[in-house]
Amino acid sequence: MKHGITFFIGTILLLPMVYADWPQYEQNPFEITMEIPAPENQDGGIIVADINNDGLMDYVVTVAGHIAAYAHDGSKLWIRQTDIQIKSHELPGNHAPGVIAGDIDSNGKTELLYLTYGGDLHVLDGESGELLWAASPPLPEAIKRWDVVVIANLRGAENNDVILQGFEDASLKGRFLHAYAVDDLRQGHYTPLWTRDDFLSCRHNGVRIADLDGTGRHYALGGSIISPDGEKLFEIKLPGHGAHLDSLSVAKVRDNIPGLQVVSVEEANVAASQGAPHRVFLYNHEGLIWESNYQGWEPQNIAVGNFDPARQGLEIWNRSRFNTNQKPFVLDAFGEFVSQYEMDNVAPEGWSEGGVEVINTIDWTGAEKQLAAAKERHTVGDVCIFDPITGEFIQRFSVKADRLYIADVSGDWREEVIILQGNSLRIFHNPEPNPRPNQPRLWEKDHYLRSKLTYNYYSP
Repeated sequence: MKHGITFFIGTILLLPMVYADWPQYEQNPFEITMEIPAPENQDGGIIVADINNDGLMDYVVTVAGHIAAYAHDGSKLWIRQTDIQIKSHELPGNHAPGVIAGDIDSNGKTELLYLTYGGDLHVLDGESGELLWAASPPLPEAIKRWDVVVIANLRGAENNDVILQGFEDASLKGRFLHAYAVDDLRQGHYTPLWTRDDFLSCRHNGVRIADLDGTGRHYALGGSIISPDGEKLFEIKLPGHGAHLDSLSVAKVRDNIPGLQVVSVEEANVAASQGAPHRVFLYNHEGLIWESNYQGWEPQNIAVGNFDPARQGLEIWNRSRFNTNQKPFVLDAFGEFVSQYEMDNVAPEGWSEGGVEVINTIDWTGAEKQLAAAKERHTVGDVCIFDPITGEFIQRFSVKADRLYIADVSGDWREEVIILQGNSLRIFHNPEPNPRPNQPRLWEKDHYLRSKLTYNYYSP
């Protein structure tokens, strides 16, 4: 095997660039049968990370009561039975993995962090799965347990901080954030770096993070933007009527604005005619850039990508909230209408009338134009790759997908389709030649790495 440069983001080790003998997986799909139960309901998910420190991406899968770790070649590393917090109807949410990976002590090795239903933070050795230490951070009076843990760089000390998030019963909005230095938690010192009890989270969604301004430090993202020091810099203004945000993405949407931007979408629970516009928002740490409302339709879920390279910036695909005969619409980087179609007119014969769900932007072909991947909605069914601008289905995978995860694991910077089907992982790669083989690995983008660790059903 011919290796190129090994990359680091903070202290998370990324696999080497491998071009000469790609694909590493000669089988298509490459399959891993795991010694864990099949997923129940919407609980648990998938992440990939180099947990055995060999420079290749490995697989971590969570289901009720289990964390399973398998190496890049499919061999079992370890399985841990534990009461990991992955309750789908609360936080961390549907399909959320509930586990996160990173080198939190700057020793060059990867650790895994997760929360238990008992309220403890557990830290595991990535390679062996052994418990290194645990902590029991105190709770705000309004919550029963911490629900989400995110590894972050808040103080400029690489990945040596964490953000904990919790929510009040029945609210599905995680307004409580506490930030800690990892060393303090490990030593049982529970004085936070900062706290917030007014964070506007996407409903059903855990807090996301990104380095918005290129300083290397992370902002906490939802409808609110919280600085690395805990200051609220901006917040979306929502009307009453139970309005909330449903989905969030981070990208360089507008290339004429420094840094990254956040896209989120509104669900108002009442008709637009009653004063609820169902908006799409673009904003950053400096404020609102624009808001857009297409025909009063609820956007519901989004995918953000370079779906039309002829246009400036990125495009925003919106699924729309129609239980059958979905009517996706696309906006450009300035909030202007690009296209709209009916899913029933473009989906192949036999596709679910519910349309698509778990929509991910995907670099599948290697061309400048990105596509989207999704599974059949409200069923354990097929997966597709489609053109977000026209709705044309490019490829269909006949599977019984419980989970869908998109990430670059084979090594030529393009992304693979990773499907959990029962207790089997199936990794599909594109066998066609890569037209741009020397592009940088996607993992070099910190916001890409963070999104692949802190996602769920609503915000892949």
